[in-house]
Parts: sequence; C-alpha cells; structure tokens
Amino acid sequence: MTSSDFVTHDLPQNVRNAIRDALHAEPLEMQPVSGGKISHTVRVEVNGTPYAVKWKENTPPAFFEAEARGLGLLRSAKAFRVPDVVGYGEAAPDEEAAGYLIMEWIEPAPGVDPSEFASDYGRILAAQHSVTGKSFGLDHDNFNGDLRQQNTPNTSWGVFFRDQRIGVQMEIARDKGLLTPEREIVLRNMMSRTVAILHGATNPPSLLHGDFWSGNFIVAQGGSLAVVDPSVYYGDREIEIAYTEMFGGPPAGFLEAYRRAYPLASGYEYRRPLLQLYPMLVHMNHFGDDYWSGVEAICRYYGAV
Repeated sequence: MTSSDFVTHDLPQNVRNAIRDALHAEPLEMQPVSGGKISHTVRVEVNGTPYAVKWKENTPPAFFEAEARGLGLLRSAKAFRVPDVVGYGEAAPDEEAAGYLIMEWIEPAPGVDPSEFASDYGRILAAQHSVTGKSFGLDHDNFNGDLRQQNTPNTSWGVFFRDQRIGVQMEIARDKGLLTPEREIVLRNMMSRTVAILHGATNPPSLLHGDFWSGNFIVAQGGSLAVVDPSVYYGDREIEIAYTEMFGGPPAGFLEAYRRAYPLASGYEYRRPLLQLYPMLVHMNHFGDDYWSGVEAICRYYGAV
C-alpha cells in the first residue's frame, strides 16, 4: 500500500456512499496508491483514520467478496499481518456502480525494502503453510487478478492442478484468442503428463496466498510483515515456493529460512517447472503472447513439445 500520484481516478459515487454508510462520515484526503494493475486503489482518511479503498468497474460476480474471504482466511492463519475488511460490494452494470473493497490501511515503514526482511518472510510463510485443509481447492471459486480461478475440491493434487489450473487457463487462453491449435496440442500433451510428474509430491493441502510476490508485501511501521491481494486456496505448498523462484528469484535468505522451518520434499526441483506453468499461463492471459515462450519452454522440459 504505497502512496503515490500514479493513479488519478475519482471515487465512483456508489463507493463514496458505501464509505459514508460504513464509516459514518464523508471520505476526505484521498491519495492514490501505486501498484494495482487490476483495480484502482486510494488511501482515504475518515475522521482521522486511514483506510484502503479498492474499486473496479464491470467486475465478475463475487469479485471483491472473494478477495475479502481470502483475506479472512489468511488472517485466521495468524502468520502474516493482514488488513481487516470493513466492507465490500459488487458492481452493478445497469446502475453504473463499481465493485469495491474497504480495508484497514497498513502504513508502510518509510524507506524500507521488503527484500531486507526476506528471511522473516520465508519463516512466516512456512508457518502459514502449516495451516492445512482436507482437500486441494476451496469451498468457493475466486480470482487471480481478474482471471477466474476455479477451486472445486479434489483429494488428488495432480488431478486438481491438471484440470483446474492448467485446464482452466487453457480455456481462458482460447477465449482470448491466444491458443492456436498447435499450442493446444502442446498443452494437452503436458496435461497428459501432469499427474505422473506430481505423483511424488506428498504434501498436505496448505493454505496458500496464491500470488506471493514482493509487490504484495508490506513492511509496516512497527516492523510487522503484511501481505495483501491474495488468490487464496489450499494447494501443495511447493507451487508457492516455485512461484517465488520465477522472474529472477526471491531475495537472498528467503528460501534458506523457509527450508529451515519447513523442508521441501525430495524431487521438488524436478516438479518446479511444472508448478511454474500455472503462473506463466496466468501471465500470458493477463499480459499477452510474449509469455508463450516461457510456457513452451516448460512443456519442452518435460517432452511435451
């Protein structure tokens, strides 16, 4: 939650009304917040107390409800600090109303880079991953960015990952015109190998943040470590670690601290590229064709090309 002049959008009237109804005062001293690629975010002061307000027009049903529920799950883990949710509402296109989420504002410590706390983030993530569920998935679907994330529970991690992570992103890529027949053959070849590759993973379903990268970290004033913008579900914790190793890898000390607290199983390095396929497909569906080369490289590694 970093304040800046990057975003200059005005609050929609229905969001202003929601703030007034929830907090019993008019929002004052709005300050844009940088970093959001999916939603608009501002820091709003009401009666001397700051809040974070996110909004987005034309959201799918339950878009901000899903985020609020995810924040609640992470808060219940009692690992990272997580902002309290004040209220949320969904978009109503016929009324030109935006969906919104009103949260506690977590003030970042000035001049602090989250990478300086990499070891602490690794240790606390291991504690969060010790919170487990009965199956892989969640009792409701949610979103990764603004992409649908299907979470129908399954007792098999390999089947869940194949069908609800690769398979669903394939459908989205097809709808976006990113999936040529040749690409679909490659991904179907990869899907046919998925269950066997992940067979060696025996971890229980861990509570995952779902989008665990430095842009969603806050080192708060006072030193507490916070996370925001989750895409929560219960999954094999290896996928969260694999994601941190993409795009340059995590800061020094993170993996070492995590492994000390919660060692990874034998064979993780072999499974890692496959686990990175899901976020790579998400990036392709969010940002375009340039990410196909990364998808193809993963599939080639396992002989699917």
